[in-house]
Amino acid sequence: MTNERREPATTADERTMLEGWLEYHRQTLAWKCEGLTDAQLRTAAVGPSELSLMGLVRHMAEVERGWFRKVLAAEDAGPIYYTEEDPDGEFHLSESDTYEEAYATWQSEIETARRNAARFGLDDISEGKHRRTGERFNLRWIYTHMIEEYARHNGHADLIRERVDGATGD
Repeated sequence: MTNERREPATTADERTMLEGWLEYHRQTLAWKCEGLTDAQLRTAAVGPSELSLMGLVRHMAEVERGWFRKVLAAEDAGPIYYTEEDPDGEFHLSESDTYEEAYATWQSEIETARRNAARFGLDDISEGKHRRTGERFNLRWIYTHMIEEYARHNGHADLIRERVDGATGD
């Protein structure tokens, strides 16, 4: 695995720091998937869990979409992989699911997230509301939550990658 991630400058302003750490964690997940076949990327961590690297990428596409499109910008963007009948659909993979598609979808959601976030200041309140709680959030909270979400799942990705091919790294 190559590692081309960059931590944000230690003296960056708040927004640059938040965006920098979010990008760092996005790059970390991509790095953990690098060089693997679709079959390896579909490999579950350990039974009975269905958690896989490809599933994590699909999950993070859904998370990016939820926070930056639905909550922040109040876009009417439906789910990508899950349904009401299958709320964990992003983790339910078939042989026909490819990393190429999952990665492209994830990157598209990241680009949309960047565009939407650029329209808001850190203290600006979201135009949309959380689907379960009805709360609104400022962009600072969303960035912080996204960093936490990626960091947690990157920990999962570390363990899955080591199980798949023995590769380790921070």
